Amino acid sequence: MTAPEDAIRARRRLTNKFIAEKQAQRLRPFFATDARLIPGGGGLILGADALVAAFEAQFREPGFVAYVRTPDSVEVSTAGDTAAETGRWTGNGLSGAYMAAWRKVTGQWVIESELFVTLHG
Repeated sequence: MTAPEDAIRARRRLTNKFIAEKQAQRLRPFFATDARLIPGGGGLILGADALVAAFEAQFREPGFVAYVRTPDSVEVSTAGDTAAETGRWTGNGLSGAYMAAWRKVTGQWVIESELFVTLHG
């Protein structure tokens, strides 16, 4: 059985891969239906459908450079059903810090919320 921290790190690597390949629809299973995301420039994106649509729009932009999220730490709750991931992100000439909240749903880890802070760029 895979440790939760390893499973979350593996799922993060897959999201990075799908973003690099501009495969927005393949990102959908990584988000809870009611996921929330605050991008580095501010604002709020609500729901997996809206997140996938936002990725599709970005992927159509000329010169899009894939975002890469690199976890520094993954901390799992004592109950084993939620986790906090923190790390660094880079992309499109920008970089900063992020935090993601993960939840285990029917045996699979999904992102329920993410916050990105742009620090450089």
